[in-house]
Amino acid sequence: MAVSANRLELLQIADAVAREKSIPREIVLSSMEDALQKAARSRYGQETEIRAEINPKTGEMRFSRLMLVVDQIDNDAKEILLADARKKNPAAQVGDWIAETLPPFDFGRIPAQAAKQVIVQKVREAERDRQYQEYKDRIGDVINGVVKRAEYGNVIVDLGRSEAIVRRDELIPREMFRPGDRIRAYVYDVRREQRGPQIFLSRTHPQFMAKLFAQEVPEIYDGIIEVKSVARDPGSRAKIAVTSRDSSIDPVGACVGMRGSRVQAVVNELQGEKIDIIPWSADAATFIVNALQPAEVVKVVLDEDSSRIEVVVPDEQLSLAIGRRGQNVRLASQLTGWDIDILTEAEESERRQKEFVERTNAFMNALDVDEVVGQLLASEGFRSVEELAFVELSELATIEGFDEETAEEIQNRAREHLAQIEAAHDARRKELGVADEVRDVPGVTTAMMVKLGENDVKTVEDLAGCATDDLVGWSERKDGETTKHAGFLDGMDISREDAEALIMAARVRAGWVEEQPEPEAEPEPAADATQTH
Repeated sequence: MAVSANRLELLQIADAVAREKSIPREIVLSSMEDALQKAARSRYGQETEIRAEINPKTGEMRFSRLMLVVDQIDNDAKEILLADARKKNPAAQVGDWIAETLPPFDFGRIPAQAAKQVIVQKVREAERDRQYQEYKDRIGDVINGVVKRAEYGNVIVDLGRSEAIVRRDELIPREMFRPGDRIRAYVYDVRREQRGPQIFLSRTHPQFMAKLFAQEVPEIYDGIIEVKSVARDPGSRAKIAVTSRDSSIDPVGACVGMRGSRVQAVVNELQGEKIDIIPWSADAATFIVNALQPAEVVKVVLDEDSSRIEVVVPDEQLSLAIGRRGQNVRLASQLTGWDIDILTEAEESERRQKEFVERTNAFMNALDVDEVVGQLLASEGFRSVEELAFVELSELATIEGFDEETAEEIQNRAREHLAQIEAAHDARRKELGVADEVRDVPGVTTAMMVKLGENDVKTVEDLAGCATDDLVGWSERKDGETTKHAGFLDGMDISREDAEALIMAARVRAGWVEEQPEPEAEPEPAADATQTH
């Protein structure tokens, strides 16, 4: 009876551990088998290959020694001769394993302790794996927990079957939690670490606010309203851009709720953080104007290549547009993904006047004309000597005070000026040692050859080995600030697509790649004359 009671007790222990740790019963039994194997080796020798089995229904333990069938024995603890093996199993072949049943034995204190450590270790590993598998798929969710303790400003949260941490920089400023407080936070990372899976929570993450709105606004949860982007200054102010898939539903009104009930619930959770709800627009200029609310915008000028935008506001609205310590414009920039420069109407007018004077002087110096003619050309919208050199003569002749003869003279002077610049560039290019063959690459100008030579790109092969970023530069965005790194052809008004085409043309010219023929247009199918209607 004592033996059967031990078997029953073994299964009860396995069931209890599986329930407590929320891991499969099979894993607990497997860890017990590993522990029994370790204990059996301490009895029969560490070199012996032993297998322990526990019957999951009866709890019966069986031990067997495995022997490898060989022609010649090198290790008698693990190997058996074929002739001896066939006495036990007539069908045995070299390379087979023969199992030999071992009698039950009593565990000593030390083997039992070692077996216990194996079980504890295996169960702990299974529990950690279960925790990791459970929470790795919950990244991006909002979960509730109870504050267990605070350590050095970090908050340890009890999630029931696991622990998580909210680091000090992921807590809203001036927010205090005591043991036993309930806390709601956003799961932003789950990592496997030596001491077990680490679950990282945040209350400052922009998506925490988006998830809170999804809980408060049924239209967001149902997908009728979409949260496009969120920008936060945690504990102070935030902007959230929303759009509606249903034209009959106002996305801003739905998020605000009746008498502000929905947005107020989010504000209360975020310790009074002020929230601006912005209608999203596919048009970048409109979206940026909306994002700068409550400031009024008079004019916007987009520069899509560098993702910058100039915004002109009335003089009295400047401080409102910038916000306290630049908060409003910074959040608007994060929300839209554009770098925003804010000018007053007076500053913009002054800048336009300065540009007008600069263009006038440039025309006067290049064309050897007086100030009146220079101002006329600048006021007509001409920005460079190149425009004058290649514009239709009739367009120049229509300028008030110009006739065809005057227009022709101005255009000739413009072309002479460009020819002088071209000659100067060519001389500088030769001085830098840039090969003549570089000029044969489609799209390369003499001015580009000078810039390339100054950056030690002197042959077609050198150009072919460049990357797009080398030519046009690249931007890095960090902590809401964008840093622009200059390229070799900076200031040459060349797009990334142009730079890619330039490099590819150089690679074709250098023989690195074969030129791809343009796909032929498919002929339109001829109308079927026999078609009946």
